[in-house]
Amino acid sequence: MQYRNVGRTGLKVSSVSLGGWLTYGGSVEADHSHAILRAAIEQGINFIDLADIYSRGNSERVMGDFLDDYTSGAGRRSDLVISSKVFWPTGTGPNDRGLSRKHIMESCHASLKRLHTEYLDIYFCHRFDPEVALDETVRAMEDLVQQGKVLYWGTSVWEADQLRAGTTLSRTHHGYGPVVEQPRYNLLDRHIEASIAPACQDLGMGLVVWSPLAQGLLTGKYNDGIPAGSRGAETSWLERELTPENIERVRQLSMIAREYGITAGQLALAWILHQPGITSVITGATGVAQVAENIVADGVRLDDETRARLNAIFPA
Repeated sequence: MQYRNVGRTGLKVSSVSLGGWLTYGGSVEADHSHAILRAAIEQGINFIDLADIYSRGNSERVMGDFLDDYTSGAGRRSDLVISSKVFWPTGTGPNDRGLSRKHIMESCHASLKRLHTEYLDIYFCHRFDPEVALDETVRAMEDLVQQGKVLYWGTSVWEADQLRAGTTLSRTHHGYGPVVEQPRYNLLDRHIEASIAPACQDLGMGLVVWSPLAQGLLTGKYNDGIPAGSRGAETSWLERELTPENIERVRQLSMIAREYGITAGQLALAWILHQPGITSVITGATGVAQVAENIVADGVRLDDETRARLNAIFPA
């Protein structure tokens, strides 16, 4: 497993990481989640990405119970990089959402309680909040760092100008600023390459990306139709991307993957890991075997010709 620095910090995370969206505490039972988490750690994954709204807090609760079990044995909390996020509503009250100082502080304390830990390695602002002055948000995040409850903070789905403004404000007040951005990024969605990725590189921020397989589309599972029980069949999430043109692109991706002796999904993950500025690719897993399958991407080395072919099939 490769371990990459998060931006210009000294923090190192596995190039392939594990995310808890829709799985731990949700579609995957707790005992099975623990087996997946343990398998991931045993195979070198050290970065576990969560959020307070994932499965209405249950994702963090499952991780907290696992952490108790893990540290009661030979495992050390310090071996793991655990992140969570704040922004989306966690209650019905007017202050139970957004990036106000009140909601940030209270949400952080609630996440720490659910996770059974004294600190978060990374705390993300889960979206930009136009209703709160940016300096209020930045001050609150920096204060959490000063208090030792958060070691580093980052952003998720922020625009380039927002990243620059937040960093400038933080550094003006002698803070460090956000060290990592978490955007959506995959072969079918390369929007960050225009301004967000360059801004992160200028600011010394890392990039940990979600939806690397476009909700499963890039695995090739839809190449011959929409399987019953799949996200494409049961949700509207893939409605815009599940087109004949994209299916044909994924078929070509599958052909190239076979040349390497790997799956289309593994090739899609490997392509991301070859892109400039990428720190880690956040993967989901509903089984132990899927963890092992995703980790293969860490060891795939793509030559310039293959990358050029993929860029031609999936233009930015």
